[in-house]
Amino acid sequence: MTPLAGLGDSIESFADAVGDFASSVASIQWLALLLGLAAFIVYLSLRARAFFNVLRAAFPTERFEYRRIWGAYIAAYGFNGVVPARGGDVIKLFLTKTSVPNSSYPAVGSAMFVENVFDATMAVFILTFAFTQGAFPKPPDFSEIPAFDLQFFASHPRFALFLLTALGLATLAGFALLSTRVKAFWARVRQGLTILWDRRRYFREVWLVQLAGWAFRFTAFWFLLEAFNVGGSVKNVLLVLGVNAVAAVVPFTPGGAGVQQALLVKVFAGTATGATIAAYSVGQQIAIAAACLGVGFAALFFIFRFRSFKEVIAAGRQDREAGRADREGVRGIA
Repeated sequence: MTPLAGLGDSIESFADAVGDFASSVASIQWLALLLGLAAFIVYLSLRARAFFNVLRAAFPTERFEYRRIWGAYIAAYGFNGVVPARGGDVIKLFLTKTSVPNSSYPAVGSAMFVENVFDATMAVFILTFAFTQGAFPKPPDFSEIPAFDLQFFASHPRFALFLLTALGLATLAGFALLSTRVKAFWARVRQGLTILWDRRRYFREVWLVQLAGWAFRFTAFWFLLEAFNVGGSVKNVLLVLGVNAVAAVVPFTPGGAGVQQALLVKVFAGTATGATIAAYSVGQQIAIAAACLGVGFAALFFIFRFRSFKEVIAAGRQDREAGRADREGVRGIA
């Protein structure tokens, strides 16, 4: 299958699922849907609290508010739901940096990485379970899933390896070009990872907080499965989380939309009617994206006083340019 044909099939499949969702709106269990979305917002709030604790360890002498870190986290997640390639992380980076006095982009960026430690440990457990259930496709079969992202990389493993190698070399080249500032850069990166050197504090203030958040995420998807009449169960929720873990690896569409939709249809084939599964695969993504985007926009307006995501991006660019001008001025004086 050519990449262009794969893209066409992916778009057609997603469009059909949107149609199934539109025709099933009347059968949605709205109370379960609202409970699921509320649990998902609590999940994000606990993740934001863990991130706040990471930042407190990195900047122990600075005073900053949890509500601003929460606002940055929610706004970024909401933006990620409507733009590809995790573009919302740029918003999170800028809003967090401006919320923590005397912070730096490298330190905040590395602090954002800390939460991935928990995600990696849970992904091993979830994917191990998913791949042993029979319904979850094995990696070699991903090329047959009607999602362009998975089809392309699964069908072109050499290109995928080349792309990863090229990204690694580009990173090394960037460090080489910035060799005069590498030492200071890595000092800031290490600052953002401070809490990892205190394993007890990390376990208590980050890992356990994220685990509590994961419990709410589990609850959220249970209610969402009920809302769209697929049926909530431990197995079904873990399969959904497995799909999310795979979609997170290839975030080229907003919220991994095409990948999640295609995998969910494959995973739940035989569990419910095809139309019900297709409606759920799109409906849960639309519901989560809309809820997070709404809460995220409210956070932007009431906490940060921005009227749009476009204003945040423009302010971020101005902040970077101002920082660059200050550094060049200091070098000129020296």
